[in-house]
Amino acid sequence: MKQPSAIIIGAGIVGLATARALAIRGYKVTVFERNERAVGASIRNFGMVWPIGQATGPLFERAMLSRSIWKEICTEARIWHDEVGSLHLAYSADELQVISEYVEANHQHRDCGLLNAKQALQKSPAVNPTRLKGALWSSEEMIVESRVAVGQIAAYLAEKYDVEFFWNTAISQIEPPSVKSGRRSWKADEIFVCSGADFETLYPELFLETQITKCKLQMMRLVSQPDEWRIGPALCGGLSMIHYPGFQAATSLPELRKRYEEQYGNYLEWGIHVMASQNGSGELTIGDSHEYGLVHDPFDKEFINNLIIAYLQTFAIFKDWKMMQSWHGIYPKMTNGQTEFITGAEPGVTIINGLGGNGMTLSFGLCEQYIANR
Repeated sequence: MKQPSAIIIGAGIVGLATARALAIRGYKVTVFERNERAVGASIRNFGMVWPIGQATGPLFERAMLSRSIWKEICTEARIWHDEVGSLHLAYSADELQVISEYVEANHQHRDCGLLNAKQALQKSPAVNPTRLKGALWSSEEMIVESRVAVGQIAAYLAEKYDVEFFWNTAISQIEPPSVKSGRRSWKADEIFVCSGADFETLYPELFLETQITKCKLQMMRLVSQPDEWRIGPALCGGLSMIHYPGFQAATSLPELRKRYEEQYGNYLEWGIHVMASQNGSGELTIGDSHEYGLVHDPFDKEFINNLIIAYLQTFAIFKDWKMMQSWHGIYPKMTNGQTEFITGAEPGVTIINGLGGNGMTLSFGLCEQYIANR
């Protein structure tokens, strides 16, 4: 029996997740990446595998499946990962009320709990104790160093499953069963386009017809903290609770949002909510903002970074606040409320796209479910 074959366009996290799901089912997989390594949104993020952001139900289950795959790969390939969990910190009665309602609605479905101020401070030495009311603790969040891990996963897939990678190879045309890069061409039984919003280059009419936009986010990295000081869990302020759909289980969330609209209108205007994670080298990744549109200003806005840092200082105390890097990432985002975009562009060609800011959290689970259930 002939071995089935697949071509994947894009070596970011969605492309790698698709490659894995096919390779474990016996496919001969070939991945094409236009750059010498993945340099897009897949490496420009917190490195957070973030189940807490997903509402209880299918998406949370997908996130937990994704987490289990991450864990399996990281353990086998010796990729750094840290199962630190997360803290959402409350400094007002209405924030604490939302957290209480979240825990009441979800504690039977996931490992989460309401902490008082003393308990929260015991979880992390980086928590600002001033006016702290309590925190939401979740054990399920995991941190990876995405800018390293994505490349390590590609190497792991190549070694374990004989996945072949063509770097610096931009696919300029698809004519099933072939793909072309200039005068060169390759064939496979199936073709998967996993190159983010770049699918507009290959299928411009389809892109125009799709309810999709692009989101620009600004992020920063602080230097390694002295004396190997660790913050423990990923830290989040109250603004994150109105950003993630998982918190819609709290009935008082609209009241909190209304208060934020009055107090933090400039933050909401630029889609700012503030989080911090720490990599294996002790560096802190902080952010972020969200600007939506098909074309973005290529220059970062200093005032956005300043707003992020100002809000972060209300709930976090670090040993060293020196910034070593700032950057922005751009990812595709559905505008119709869908959590992903999977479609047949033409016979033999499938586009997998549109995970928004949930690529690290959902890609492995989504692609495993999709490939398994075709």
